[in-house]
Amino acid sequence: MQTNTGVDKIEKVVRNKHFEDSYTRLKNYCENESFKGWDPYDGLNSKIFQAIPFIRSNRIARLCWIQFFKRSPINFRRPLKVLKEHNNKGLGLFLAGYCKEFKTNPTRAVEGKIIQLAEILVNNRSTQYAGSSWGYNFDWQARAFFQPKNTPTVVATTFISSALLDAYEITKNDKFLNTARTACNFILHDLNRTYDEKGNFAFSYSPLDHSVVFNASLLGSRLLARVSSITGENGLIEEAKKSVAFCCDRQQSDGSWRYGALPFHQWIDNFHTGYNLECINDYMKFSGDATFQKSLDRGFTYYIHTFFTEEGIPRYYSNNVYPIDIHSPAQLVITLSKLEKFKTYKKLLDNVLDWTINNMQSDKGYFYYQINKYFSSKIAYMRWAQAWMFYALSTYFYEESKITN
Repeated sequence: MQTNTGVDKIEKVVRNKHFEDSYTRLKNYCENESFKGWDPYDGLNSKIFQAIPFIRSNRIARLCWIQFFKRSPINFRRPLKVLKEHNNKGLGLFLAGYCKEFKTNPTRAVEGKIIQLAEILVNNRSTQYAGSSWGYNFDWQARAFFQPKNTPTVVATTFISSALLDAYEITKNDKFLNTARTACNFILHDLNRTYDEKGNFAFSYSPLDHSVVFNASLLGSRLLARVSSITGENGLIEEAKKSVAFCCDRQQSDGSWRYGALPFHQWIDNFHTGYNLECINDYMKFSGDATFQKSLDRGFTYYIHTFFTEEGIPRYYSNNVYPIDIHSPAQLVITLSKLEKFKTYKKLLDNVLDWTINNMQSDKGYFYYQINKYFSSKIAYMRWAQAWMFYALSTYFYEESKITN
């Protein structure tokens, strides 16, 4: 027994050193790049594409151009003049990551990064809507809608606002709290709603569409509940609950959720399921309303038993491993942390992170985008890959410090 315990301790030290080295290399890469980078969906930022008048305004051309950039394992952004830029959601994820690091290692340097990133995000907010909001730094043509550059979305807005609330908890700077509070006005007054027969509803993805995407609506609910827990506004909880009820009513019998309600949104995937779970959990935590516990339990059981192999490979879809996307292992850390299941599933998590670092991290420190069955995309996407893994690894060390202490 003593020998086994000694081996376990040695293995833990080696593994932790492996993870810490990975985090340090990633952090150095991102800071050296000043958090600027490319994105899977930034193809329409190409100065070449924008210079062609009849093509740039064509929906099919925009859609094909974006998909070409997203799917190509070869990065054509430099020759086609797509610049590295800040992405507000990416900055929000980095801010959330530094807030986690501060809780583990409260230094002036980390606090300085928190203040720096939070100030940038406050200054970058849109003032054209009812409240603070943020979008992406590129035109985005999806199958369901077209969104011009900087069109605010509920996804970007809620991740950034949540990070600002994290920063508020550390710095006590009321500006960060007030900015997140006004984001609730954007959610309540600028997003469209799709109602059901019960009077419950889903928030739209942006002010420009009427799509029903479950994780997006739940992200809006999560922010309303968290702000309410600070300000005491019961009206925010009432609206949040209607959105959560709408989404939980559309959970499948096996515990899964399809991505959305549109005919071409019928897939079931890894990290959006994780979004759903953390949002439902946070809604109940911040509101004190345990109405949706059964839905959360069924969803987590499906998630944890469907999307990860014994070898630690994160599956993308419920019925297919490929593409192996860097967002999936990152979201596993966040989901287990939010649901307070980190310790219970730590062995699985360690296997997943170990596999991810060994197979998806460059010698330069950045993480690859995707591994496909026949080829891989090793492009260093700042928001999609680096920001998520930075947030995930900082969360991992925060959770592990709680176990140790």
